[in-house]
Amino acid sequence: MKELAPRQMGAINWLGLWTLYAKEVRRFLNVHLQTIGAPVVTSLLFMAVFLLALGRAVETVNGVPFATFLAPGLVMMTMAQNAFANTSSSIIISKVQGNIVDVLMPPLSAGEMVAGFAFGAVTRGIMVGVATTIVMAFFVDVGIHNIWAILYFGISASLMLSLLGIAGGVWSEKFDHIAVVTNFVITPLSFLSGTFYSAENLPEAGKVLVHYNPFFYMIDGFRYGFTGVSDGTVMTGVVVLAVVNVLLWILCYRMIKSGYKLKA
Repeated sequence: MKELAPRQMGAINWLGLWTLYAKEVRRFLNVHLQTIGAPVVTSLLFMAVFLLALGRAVETVNGVPFATFLAPGLVMMTMAQNAFANTSSSIIISKVQGNIVDVLMPPLSAGEMVAGFAFGAVTRGIMVGVATTIVMAFFVDVGIHNIWAILYFGISASLMLSLLGIAGGVWSEKFDHIAVVTNFVITPLSFLSGTFYSAENLPEAGKVLVHYNPFFYMIDGFRYGFTGVSDGTVMTGVVVLAVVNVLLWILCYRMIKSGYKLKA
């Protein structure tokens, strides 16, 4: 009888990383009506409400029809919120149910765990974004000005919120805690990022403050990819999102590496 030898792994446990990623993707696909279908409907409702309330009063923003201006912001907000929800809910549910050990015991490094959780959430964010854009295109004139800006800001924003979700999920000890992060951090930053309006319409103090909000850059850059119009400098947004993602990745890595609120 042939003796079984231990599995040899290189510097990266690719099989373990893929398994964790696949687990995260299958988790939200199993309830696709809730995780993909519902956000699309919510975005359409936001679009309808704002067009009915402001459509005649605000016909154009920075020379762009209001509906065309509004659509990319709604798509990005939906992508970001769902990327955050995917990682935060996955981790906090595992902690509350006591099966977080199923993720901690396999031979996965902290970096591999961060990557598995984060890329699973990025996948959800992109799928939601694509679905929302396709459906909105039936009602709004959605063009493509710069596909690379759309891809970069869409992926970078989803990654940023997925990393925030990891940090929030690890920090939280119960669902009330993650609700605090959602209600007092994610939602305010999303609504105050220029999703529904141009930053140029803000008073001077508001214009200064909005440029300290990283959510502004992801919305602004993503909208530029569709309309060719931006309130800020696109390259500044590229750099800001890159730096924020690096810092958040380091934070998540250190939290998981140390076992912060994960290991007894």
